[in-house]
Amino acid sequence: MWRFLALCASLGLVFCSACSKGPDTRLDEEAIRQVLSKYVSSIEKEDMNLYAELVADDPVMVNFGAFGDPILGWDGLKDVMEEQSQVLEKTTITVRDVRVHVARSASIAWATSLWDFKTTSGGRELNLPIRCSWILEKRKGKWVIVHFHKSLAA
Repeated sequence: MWRFLALCASLGLVFCSACSKGPDTRLDEEAIRQVLSKYVSSIEKEDMNLYAELVADDPVMVNFGAFGDPILGWDGLKDVMEEQSQVLEKTTITVRDVRVHVARSASIAWATSLWDFKTTSGGRELNLPIRCSWILEKRKGKWVIVHFHKSLAA
């Protein structure tokens, strides 16, 4: 009889733990939203120091901008961003439809959003609808971007 009760209690605990929602990720989601907001600000202000705080310094990192070849490693990304700052001016980014998902491990996350990217290049105004996705990793308690992909909406 005692074995049966112990078995029932054990199974009850297993079922209860299986039904739990997992970790509360609201603080992580807010932290990630802040990273993405600062990312946009770093582009608008052409602030490479802020940009460098938000993106991982990984030589094996591969990113995709809205145009051109894959961007390889931190050095390649830095070169692209510095070139962009020389070519574009008066950049403003309106962000909408931000979605953030934190993995159960709470050490990796992905996010998506839509941008209305307005800028001037060579005296010509550009308004680009851009779709964005990011992968972020929590390193030493801080969320950093380890991959991004941007593409022009059709």
